[in-house]
Amino acid sequence: MEEDRLSETFAALANSTRRAILARLAQGEANVSELAEPFDLSLPAISKHIKVLERAGLVVRGQRAQFRPCTIDAAPLEEISTWAEQYRPVWEARFDRMDDYIQQLKQQRKT
Repeated sequence: MEEDRLSETFAALANSTRRAILARLAQGEANVSELAEPFDLSLPAISKHIKVLERAGLVVRGQRAQFRPCTIDAAPLEEISTWAEQYRPVWEARFDRMDDYIQQLKQQRKT
């Protein structure tokens, strides 16, 4: 179940328009028209992107009279962060090796 949720979250984040929508929502709630402003896309196209984000649990739409403001739900992003954290020792070790290599190159230049 957790793997399916991660896969759905990664799939939703694979699109740059959806990432931009999330970045906008990180600043605060917005309606579909406000989210569509910076894009050269129709409102139905933006709505489809929002629906993908909703299915992934990244966006929640409220109900205020006729307005349906969107807000970000960071829980799936936290799950991705937790998943990625298990690989921290791998990339830190690679950075350490790269740092060692750079130091070796500096020593070779001095001689």
